[in-house]
Amino acid sequence: MEYLSSPIPSMPHITSSYIAQGLFKNGHFSTIYSAKLRQGPKLLQERERIILADDDFIDLDWSYSPSPTRKVAILLHGLEGNAQRIYMRGHARKLIENGWDVCAINYRGCSGEDNMSYTSYNAGKTDDLQTVISTILHKDFYTDISLVGFSLGGNLLLKYLGEQPVLPKQISKGIAISAPLNLKGSLSRLEESQNWIYRTSFLYNLKKKYKIKMEKHPEYMNMGILKNIKSLKDFDDIYTAPAHGFNDAYDYYDKNSSLQFLPNIRVPILILNALNDTFLSPECYPFTLSEKRKNIYLETPKHGGHVGFHQTSETYYSESRTVQFLNTN
Repeated sequence: MEYLSSPIPSMPHITSSYIAQGLFKNGHFSTIYSAKLRQGPKLLQERERIILADDDFIDLDWSYSPSPTRKVAILLHGLEGNAQRIYMRGHARKLIENGWDVCAINYRGCSGEDNMSYTSYNAGKTDDLQTVISTILHKDFYTDISLVGFSLGGNLLLKYLGEQPVLPKQISKGIAISAPLNLKGSLSRLEESQNWIYRTSFLYNLKKKYKIKMEKHPEYMNMGILKNIKSLKDFDDIYTAPAHGFNDAYDYYDKNSSLQFLPNIRVPILILNALNDTFLSPECYPFTLSEKRKNIYLETPKHGGHVGFHQTSETYYSESRTVQFLNTN
């Protein structure tokens, strides 16, 4: 098994050992290279479809350790991602090489096929995650379940861990990478001029999905409404919030930001947020809280951009760090 040389220190606020090289010291370069230019790791995935309580569906993509294991890591992707994204495959490959099975979730409408219902996914929709976990528990095979989330998926898993009165005993740890712990703050960051390429890409994909979904739900969606969506906040005001029971975008952000749920988390968690991540606001670095709580490990390397912790093209720091954290007692 491959580990980093330095052990997890006793203090939850961790001095990171990650050192970016050359152009990867630039947050935008590391973000874009890692998402678009890195050669995708090879990974065998087997798809499982589960039917949800409202007769909608979610697709899971499984990868398996070469050696029998009773440990499984559940991976949660970011906004408009899927289980085939490079960062998902990279982490999955490193995990299966180090004794973990991997269940990579595709949120509703993210597996290459539009979901059935008017609702979709969002940064706090934990009921679907709960269904996935219950499905895995029903298999009665895994004794160790850990959650690893990226960006929106990091916020989602932290909210889940903090809002549950009682967690299944099999859930042992959580890792949130490049996680927007304050959704309103992260929206404000994305609205900055330096981030126009990211928000333009997100909005293009969201509007494209809206148009597809519109064919199934003309009673709620039409071209006239679509034309009014000119920003990410517009999308959340016009679709995300009403579709999922919130008053407006700010109500959605307020009720689903994971920062407020962190004090309730009892299992060990690692939050890996780079200081030069242009998606994250100051509230996404909970230094004071991590110093008070022994189970909250906050690691804030100087570089890394957004899910861009390049070490070599073969292995990213976040991938090795994930394995180290999960495999350390």
